[in-house]
Amino acid sequence: MPSPYFYFATLKKQTDSITLDEKSSRHIVQVLRMQTGEELRLTDGQGLSVVATIREANKKRCLVNIIEKKIQEPARRKVQIGLSLLKNASRFEWFLEKATELGITEIISLKCTRTEKQQFRKERMQGILESALIQSQQVWMPFLHEPQDFGTWVDQAKADQKFIAHCGQGSKKSLGELIDKRLSSQLILIGPEGDFTDEEIKLSLENGFIAVELGDNRLRSETAAIVAAVLLKA
Repeated sequence: MPSPYFYFATLKKQTDSITLDEKSSRHIVQVLRMQTGEELRLTDGQGLSVVATIREANKKRCLVNIIEKKIQEPARRKVQIGLSLLKNASRFEWFLEKATELGITEIISLKCTRTEKQQFRKERMQGILESALIQSQQVWMPFLHEPQDFGTWVDQAKADQKFIAHCGQGSKKSLGELIDKRLSSQLILIGPEGDFTDEEIKLSLENGFIAVELGDNRLRSETAAIVAAVLLKA
């Protein structure tokens, strides 16, 4: 059985031993019932992972000794997804979880003209990313941007390929047919429940974005974002 996996944000600053926070300590000692000498793994979500053994199995301040360190380089291709904040916050949170599991590089929360709810609980959302990182046993966590105004973001967005998926009129191509995996970065924008406005689509096209479709069916925003993520990461 693989060793239990935990997130520790300041792992790079640690040398020989680490005192874990109470949440992780309690899970290790009370839930998993691990004992002194048993092995676990830690990551900082920034490419570093370590193997450690329990030195003191304290449920509030579990002390572990580092026995091995490993650095994993980031993915060669950077995948960014911009998704409007959604009226139902749980749907946006579901997307965060799945995007982390898929290995998306960056997530941009957008404030669009038709965005109905703009609440952004950063601490809660960061916790969702951390949990998904641990569950999928990865070492690179997506960078979650604070909410960005659509017009401002589109004007400054940088990527080798930039796409916008929308349900409006106009010429669109299939995303799957356009992705060039030889390039180092791709970005796609997904709108709110009411879709992007004509003005937002026009602005994106003027800034080098390509209008794309994700299939024949009309998808929920968070579903569209996942479909795009799968296509871009494939």
